[in-house]
Amino acid sequence: MLDRATIEGTVSKLIEGSGLFIVDVYVSPSNNIRVLVDNHEGVSLNECIELSRAVEKNLDREKEDFHLEVSSPGLSEPLKVLPQYLKNIGRDVEVLTKGGQKHTGKLLRISERGPVIEEMVKIKGEKKRPGIRAVENEFDFDHIHSTKVLVKYK
Repeated sequence: MLDRATIEGTVSKLIEGSGLFIVDVYVSPSNNIRVLVDNHEGVSLNECIELSRAVEKNLDREKEDFHLEVSSPGLSEPLKVLPQYLKNIGRDVEVLTKGGQKHTGKLLRISERGPVIEEMVKIKGEKKRPGIRAVENEFDFDHIHSTKVLVKYK
């Protein structure tokens, strides 16, 4: 069976200086390899093809057969690494905490602890109708189950 750390090391060397960064590397027991890479400007199909060919050249099919897939993370994939968070500053996100709470708002910045989002929160006031106010919430990476970018269609 192929080793995840070996694949990740190979990919790291191949993308060094390219602007690409590793989001995830998955190797199944049956040697199905899935490499997710991203870039601050997005990843082109040609970049995925070139990286796939380069990774394949570094693996020996004579030793072990494998299936290799290199792609960028899709819209449904949660953010996994710090460069993804940095890339998506200013976009609307949904943060699901390990406690099961959902928070939706604009990703403002990344602090030392984790992402800071601006949520619009209903406030009970003296009037019969509640007001809405922007509140900044900071999350600790250790307490986040997942963070997904929300796509808005106009």
